[in-house]
Amino acid sequence: MPKAIWNDTVLAESDRTILVEGNHYFPPDAVHWEHFQESDHHTVCSWKGVASYYHIRVGGAVNPNAAWTYPEPKEAAQEITDYVAFWRGVQIVDDAPGVSRREGGDPSLPDRQPGAQGR
Repeated sequence: MPKAIWNDTVLAESDRTILVEGNHYFPPDAVHWEHFQESDHHTVCSWKGVASYYHIRVGGAVNPNAAWTYPEPKEAAQEITDYVAFWRGVQIVDDAPGVSRREGGDPSLPDRQPGAQGR
């Protein structure tokens, strides 16, 4: 089951993630919201719409704009409404046999950026 982990803390865990452009999007009911603070940062994707970001707080550490969601996506991305994806050092771990640990998608890459159209 995929888990999002940062600073040894599970931020989200679900077997109902949706994989889009290499990123696991976690359903909102699988997210541990006590570690999230809304950010005023947004990006725009031509096919998904406007992404809203969250800072992640664990203990005294803050990972700025490390999670994003599409609260009102365009029609083509309706299935990920309010689902949450991660980057900036958040590890996505899947404990299924043969699946290894990897970092969440890097939005600095054009085809993996939240708000960027896939190629």
